[in-house]
Amino acid sequence: MNLAIIALGLGLAFYIAWSIGSNDAANPTNTAVGSGALTLNKALLLFAFFSFIGALLQGWMVIKTFGKGIAEIPTIYDAVIASASTAFWITLSSYKGMPISTSQSSVGAVLGIGLFHSYVVATHNTINWGVLLKVFLSWIISPAGALILAAFFYYSFTRLSAGLTKRGWNATRIFRWILIATLAGSAYAFGSNDVGNATGVYVTVISSAGNEVEFNYVTALGLAALGAAGIMLGGFTFGRRVIKTIAFGLTKLDYITGSAAGAANALTVWLFTTVPAILFGFGMPISTTHASVSAILGVGLVRHGRHGVDWRLFGKILVTWLATVPAAATLTLLGRALLYFLTGI
Repeated sequence: MNLAIIALGLGLAFYIAWSIGSNDAANPTNTAVGSGALTLNKALLLFAFFSFIGALLQGWMVIKTFGKGIAEIPTIYDAVIASASTAFWITLSSYKGMPISTSQSSVGAVLGIGLFHSYVVATHNTINWGVLLKVFLSWIISPAGALILAAFFYYSFTRLSAGLTKRGWNATRIFRWILIATLAGSAYAFGSNDVGNATGVYVTVISSAGNEVEFNYVTALGLAALGAAGIMLGGFTFGRRVIKTIAFGLTKLDYITGSAAGAANALTVWLFTTVPAILFGFGMPISTTHASVSAILGVGLVRHGRHGVDWRLFGKILVTWLATVPAAATLTLLGRALLYFLTGI
């Protein structure tokens, strides 16, 4: 196998991992930071540790093919341009402090490749619109589910706090540990699952170049470690920008609202991953960012009312969410079309 192609695949996988960490590190950490349970640096250290453990222990089990099912990626040029477009849009959003769905970025970029082959060069229709529809539906259902669960957990935790206090227990200390536990669990799940989005880029690049990817435990573990390192680095760099936006900007969090939002986020992701897998044989893809932000929005509404939410900030976040798929698709389509018209490839 060409060493240059291997290096290219590993380099793109690391860049994707870094960009994912720069944006999605906020999802497990924002409630603990926003409520004051942990400082930003301590939350990032816990995120780094547990996401790395998750990636090493289970990340090798879920290495995914980049854009699998959305559209065909026939050449290495398609794979490289789609990967670079995905990472660039995530990087730009993280720099602006805007939380987005990294999976939406991936879907948009691969959709751009499908649009190029289907309508620009009109070789054949490679877009699986049925899969795309299911993905879009999951992005609508999961935020609503997280918001409702957040409200349920808030009312439940409020009663639990009152009961603990009545019995003479330190409810504040207990809920601080609940917050830390939800951070650790969410970070572990994030590392075990989302590292596959990064390492899957390597698989796609190598495969699209006409090479067969041979997997063994050592190779898969090495890719998981590479992805985990990139995610950790992303969290400690641009990740701070996104964390501050959600932890402090959207609504005021305390230990109870933070615990409720963290639990709702974790349960939403777990339910959408597990229940469809039991019923239909496959988990439903959702955005952990959408679930996390919606859970915080939910506790903000039930705790403070509509005036306790920064709707201007939420509007900016919503616009960024809506722009992600078309923006990533446009970047990929323009890049691929430019290469075609300049070189004929």
